[in-house]
Amino acid sequence: MKHLLLAFLMLLSACAPRPAETRIRIAVQQTVASLPTYTPYPPPLTPTPLDLKGLFCEYQFCLGHPPDMAFFDVNAQRDPTAPSTYSQGWLAAYNAALFIQVRWQDAPAAGENRFMFDLALDPQVDERRAAPTLLSIGELRLWYAPIATRATPLLPFGGVASWTCGGRAFAWKAYTPHEALAPELLKASLERFRCSDPGR
Repeated sequence: MKHLLLAFLMLLSACAPRPAETRIRIAVQQTVASLPTYTPYPPPLTPTPLDLKGLFCEYQFCLGHPPDMAFFDVNAQRDPTAPSTYSQGWLAAYNAALFIQVRWQDAPAAGENRFMFDLALDPQVDERRAAPTLLSIGELRLWYAPIATRATPLLPFGGVASWTCGGRAFAWKAYTPHEALAPELLKASLERFRCSDPGR
């Protein structure tokens, strides 16, 4: 019986893992656990539908914009005694992912409005990436050009546009995080654009 018990104990000890094998197995498990896991590549950027439920209506014109942005009067910020008026004005709005600027002034010759590009572009930080092209959005005929900007590294792209309506020339500029966003934003904004001339 003692021999049988001794043989049984020897068999068990032969099958039990050896200390070296146990250490190797633990080391392998720890190494595998510490390996970085597969991180999927981000999907390619696709334009997202723009939410332009916001509508700015003042100075006898209306313009669509994202609802989380509020325009402020740049002229009044610079000089509280000289805010924007019907005849000339300058508005801006921004959030973490977008900047929009709108300027306007009386335009005796309503046909040519490309001079408004120079008014909207900041030569210190903005650069046109192509010659202006003539577009039609609704009943508006306007000039548009894509731009690159160094105003902020978060918004390196954008666009600038100019058009006339109701005896005034308008300029619009946007800084965006993606190249394709500015023309979409302009189109969606101007599809809701309205202006009037009170016949002053």
